Amino acid sequence: MEYCLFTEPQEGFDYDDQLAFALAAERLGFDAYFRSDHYLRMAPGDPGPGGTDAWTTLAGLARETSTIRLGTLVSSATHRIPGVLAVQVAQVDRMSGGRVEFGLGTGWFEREHRAYGIPFPAKRFGILEEQLEIITGLWQTPVGERYDFAGRHYTVEDSPALPKPVQSRVPVIVGGGGPSRTPAIAARFATEFNIGFVAEDVVAEKFAGVRDACESAGRDPETLKLSVAMPTLAGATDADLERRAANLGRPLEAFRDAPGGIVGGRDEIVAKVERLRALGAERVYLQLLDIRDLEQVEFLGTEVLPHLPR
Repeated sequence: MEYCLFTEPQEGFDYDDQLAFALAAERLGFDAYFRSDHYLRMAPGDPGPGGTDAWTTLAGLARETSTIRLGTLVSSATHRIPGVLAVQVAQVDRMSGGRVEFGLGTGWFEREHRAYGIPFPAKRFGILEEQLEIITGLWQTPVGERYDFAGRHYTVEDSPALPKPVQSRVPVIVGGGGPSRTPAIAARFATEFNIGFVAEDVVAEKFAGVRDACESAGRDPETLKLSVAMPTLAGATDADLERRAANLGRPLEAFRDAPGGIVGGRDEIVAKVERLRALGAERVYLQLLDIRDLEQVEFLGTEVLPHLPR
């Protein structure tokens, strides 16, 4: 089992906040630091300081960390053209010494696109599929050869397919709750399938669906890592949990009642992870919404992480 910390920096956090968080995660032994790829706050309130670009941020973190893996859960296919994104991810992988993981999705937050003049087409699965085809194709083209692609949305002509990542295969994460097309895309392109923010019975259903998609595509389902992302509120006491919930503007009951979350102290978190592991999860993303709450990271790293199954 692997354990990653997952953040939403668009909710009011700048680069320095993310750096402190990632350094704490690295020091405490978490496997990876992941962040969302959004430019606009979703929660009501002061929009400052404004969004930070995911891959610009990860480039900085690549040079200021040394062991922790870094990635997006997930980048939006609408935010960048595929050739540029392939260069960006490859460059950050080189800057990190081969520690990058690449999550890509269709994009969904229309208001964000309108706020920053980003086109938001009604149909986006075709764009996602072509981007994955192009990006992985560019990375896998042998040095000295050229890459071409002609699709409905993109055309690539006579590309030198450079730069290359350090990793021979950058991990590619595809996720979502779609019943057919998402599992099929994951089976074709992904090294990891992720489902987030849903109850355990839905996790089981989605894992079964993507395993079936692998078999239909002639792929061994065991070659696809399965993961879950869960909003997490952790603390040694109810008072700690109530304080953290209040800092996020919600009552503790709202977190406890959410079917797809992890809430509680060490024993509750360990029990939840054990159930997810029994469903087939090999990696858990603990989504922490208050990046400045480094005490919560410390609690998870010192009191919980040593007791989680590996």
